Formats: sequence, structure tokens, C-alpha cells
Amino acid sequence: MGSFFLDLLSFDHETAVYEKDPMRMRFTYNCRRFTTLEEIEDFRPELVINAVTVKYTISAYNEVLPYLPADCIISDIASVKTGLKEFYEQSGRRYVSTHPMFGPTFANLQQLSEENAIIISEGDYMGRIFFKDLYSKLGLNIYEYTFDEHDRTVAYSLSIPFVSTFVFAAVMKHQDAPGTTFKRHMKIAKGVLSEDDYLLQEILFNPYTGGQVEQIRSELKELLDIIDSKDAEGMKAYLAKIRNNVKRDIDTIK
Repeated sequence: MGSFFLDLLSFDHETAVYEKDPMRMRFTYNCRRFTTLEEIEDFRPELVINAVTVKYTISAYNEVLPYLPADCIISDIASVKTGLKEFYEQSGRRYVSTHPMFGPTFANLQQLSEENAIIISEGDYMGRIFFKDLYSKLGLNIYEYTFDEHDRTVAYSLSIPFVSTFVFAAVMKHQDAPGTTFKRHMKIAKGVLSEDDYLLQEILFNPYTGGQVEQIRSELKELLDIIDSKDAEGMKAYLAKIRNNVKRDIDTIK
């Protein structure tokens, strides 16, 4: 995602990338490449986008903050905001926090009109305007949440599909002739499991995730009871319920 933002911004802004490992900058272009903190200090950025792995978001901030101008806006695109609100408030810096709800694993980065982005309503006004304009140009659906509302949303929108995928992967067996549905689930599982372990851990350790997972357990129990008792009417009612849930979600998206 760091490379995505770099490419996106480099045509309208003077951009630079800081990376300790020069090999990871081999395919960056139309930007300046920094490997030392002193180069950042000389560059005097107006905005810094922290795109490191979520595990290192705050430590990366602590490393570069002494080299930034006092009026520089610091920003993150982390999918997990745990501890960031407190960090920003203690830093005394202008900040903006956003969450592009897509990534290179599944999204078509050339066509994002069906994807979403969250802008945290707390933080610097001009920073929020900058990202709102940027995301609007990409055709993203933009939502403004507080840090707390963001964490609740992520607990629902990420933890439920992640946990469902984990369960599928845990019980699956090799299929010589898999069906279409199985192959689609397998593709999703491979994509989710390619994510950073710490990211997956932090999403599932979100304070609001437990309640969402508990709902999965309750639904599985209800479904298992219907299966064990071969309750045809109960199954019909259950399918009607979940079809209505899916239809309602699709109607909301439209």
C-alpha cells in the first residue's frame, strides 16, 4: 500500500520514500529515495504517510518524528488503530488517520469504485480534507468515524470473515476434484493467510471482536441443532433468514 500511495501522489506532488533496505525501493519511480533520517530532515515534508507493517507503526513514528518540521502532518493508513489515538494526543503533532478498506490481495487497484475508505473524524482538519479529496478522486466510498467507531466497524467487517476463513482452513481436506464454491473459498483463504501474522492477531484481539465471534458460535449451534434433528421447516426458516440478511446488505451497498 505504501507503493500504491507513492505512485498515486508522485504525479501531483514532490514525493520521497524512506526505506532502510535499498533493495525494496528497486521498483519505485518519480520520487526521491531516502535511506537515512538526515535526508528526511533536509526534505522537510509537509505530510508523512506511515505505511509500515502495523506492528511497527508507532515505533516508526518515534524514529522519524525528531527529523520532521514542527508543522508537518503525520498520518497512518493502518487497519488497526489500537493505541494510535493516545499516541497522537501525546505527540502534540498535527495528524490524520485513515483506513483504505482494500488492499492488493483482493482489490483491483485500477477500479476502486466499489471499495470503501474510512477517515477518522478526529485529527487535523486540513489533513482530513487532503485525504477526502484523494479518496474521492479514486471513486472510493468515504465514511467518517471516530477511532472507537472505526474499531467497532473493523471488528465486524474483518473479524467475522477472517474467523470464518480460519475455520474453513482448519477443517478442509485436499480435494482432487474441488467444486467451484470450494475453489472460491480456497482462494479467499490463501489471500487472508498471506497477510502479516501480527495484523491478523491485532484484528482478532480488537476489544470488539469477541462479541462478533460469539455470534458465529451461536449461529453454528443453531444450525447444528437443525442438522442433527433434520428439521426441514427449521432449515427453510434459517435459509430465509440468511437470504434476507444477504439481500439487505446488497440493497444497502446499492
